[in-house]
Amino acid sequence: MLFLSTFIVVFAGLSSAKPFSGKRWDNPSLKHRWVEVPRGWEFHSTPAEDHLLEMRIGLKQNKLDELISSLYEVSDPDHERYGQHLSKAEVDALVAPHPDSVEAVEAWLQHHGINPDDAHFRSAGGEWISIHVSVAQAERMLDTKYGVYHHPASGSSVVRTMEYSLPAELHSHIDVITPTTYFGTFHSMRSTSFIETKPASLVDDAASFAAEISPLAVPASCGSTVTPACLRAMYNTTNYVPKATATNKLGVAGYLDEFANDAGEFRTDAVGGTFQHVQVNGGGNSQSQPGVEANLDIQYTEGISFPTPNIYYSTGGSPPFIKDTFTPTNTNEPYLDWLNFVLNQTVIPQTFTTSYGDDEQTVPQDYAVSVCNLFAQLGARGASIMFSSGDEGVGGGDCLTNDGTNRKIFQPAFPASCPFVTAVGGTTRVNPEVAVSFTGGGFSRYFSQPSYQTSSVTPFLTNLGTKFSGLFNASGRAYPDVSAAASGFQVVISGRTSSVGGTSASSPTVAGIVSLLNDFRISQGKAPLGFLNPLIYSTAKSGFNDIVSGSNPGCGQTGFTATTGWDPVTGLGTPDFLRLQQLV
Repeated sequence: MLFLSTFIVVFAGLSSAKPFSGKRWDNPSLKHRWVEVPRGWEFHSTPAEDHLLEMRIGLKQNKLDELISSLYEVSDPDHERYGQHLSKAEVDALVAPHPDSVEAVEAWLQHHGINPDDAHFRSAGGEWISIHVSVAQAERMLDTKYGVYHHPASGSSVVRTMEYSLPAELHSHIDVITPTTYFGTFHSMRSTSFIETKPASLVDDAASFAAEISPLAVPASCGSTVTPACLRAMYNTTNYVPKATATNKLGVAGYLDEFANDAGEFRTDAVGGTFQHVQVNGGGNSQSQPGVEANLDIQYTEGISFPTPNIYYSTGGSPPFIKDTFTPTNTNEPYLDWLNFVLNQTVIPQTFTTSYGDDEQTVPQDYAVSVCNLFAQLGARGASIMFSSGDEGVGGGDCLTNDGTNRKIFQPAFPASCPFVTAVGGTTRVNPEVAVSFTGGGFSRYFSQPSYQTSSVTPFLTNLGTKFSGLFNASGRAYPDVSAAASGFQVVISGRTSSVGGTSASSPTVAGIVSLLNDFRISQGKAPLGFLNPLIYSTAKSGFNDIVSGSNPGCGQTGFTATTGWDPVTGLGTPDFLRLQQLV
């Protein structure tokens, strides 16, 4: 999910290019290897040698530590730099690679007949390079063999490899290369929403959606039949009118064939209004075949944040390719095109929500870390980023490890496990809310526990004792951070109402509330909230309704249990806008 701008390398005359001293590049060293084909995928065939791949090279960022330090400082309400978010130019300067890294990578490319001077474009910071290479050339560069792999459950096919290597010298200069060993696509990943079978609870008309509900008496029906009016009452936003609509914006990230209907407003004051469509890399906008996920997201971000401008990013995923019988057309990886686009904008929305994820162990760690660091860039620039925590509890399926040992352990979700995003879990019912059984939560095995959450997480771990010992990484980044309603959402899709559930509903709900908080701050002449976690785990902690019942079973286990204080089921709880407004 990253990459700023890309550049295309012209390959005319590659066969006549003269390589440099070959010995410098003749010592391949393993970068990443799978011991087995990732579960759910199967080898299909050998790709054509001339099939084009869009190879993306992520160079090590020379001042990444300084970027992360700046992110925490501008996000810490007790720090003198709080709210002093970085500009695009300042972030670009911090993520730029060291000149030695640039020299080494360019020399390696030249060795393989690729002239860097032919590049059409690089990322603004120079930390990402994108080139078009044939499968045959990629195999020579990475000392590997590519295959076409198929994912029967989703119908996805990708060109990937089980392992790849780089010359030993380049390991200190390159973080990750794609596409290589990350098999995920948005078709194969789990969208964190699903259609529920609740015909009796469906709201039949727009007027019912629009009817306001008193926060003092939220009806029990809102626990099973959720409308924007329910959420506005439950989380105390009903009477807030946005003022900074010329500045404040809310972005919804959508992918592949997920587009949103323009029609479907549930607020009488929003009739005739619409949202902005931004199509990235061939993303669609077919008003005749909208997506469930897309309509869920935009109908509820708008339902809460109106008249704040909403932007729906429809991101495609089909790079240039050579058509042949056995090679798929889609070799792009999740998030990369979207982040490439957004990070290259001078002005970005102050709030984002995304509702996709996968088991962390299915994402190569070098890829996950590189992607997570790109979210740090967005946060440093003043964006609040919400991700749904997943719908598999502590893990779905057999929960066996993919390292060859076949151990059963809890399976954390990525990108929810990234410490630079705000992960959103799910609840159900009202008066009181309880954890919904499918809400994802747990502890990362890739990312260590950030200091901002230690004081909140430690009491939970202390009380848990030795229960589930060995099934999770107690020193890992803990999630979710917060929660919101996740079941019974009434969504209009092609003119018909469906009941939708999942933490895909929770994330846009929280994003809508955060967008209102950003509106409030901006209207007071203050900076937007930016990266939320250091704030919500400290001075804003009391702005959440603690959820103290429910659990998130999975992996054949009962899962964690919601309790007083933070827990890996509902995090810090659900937001109360009026309390948070006083705290931010």
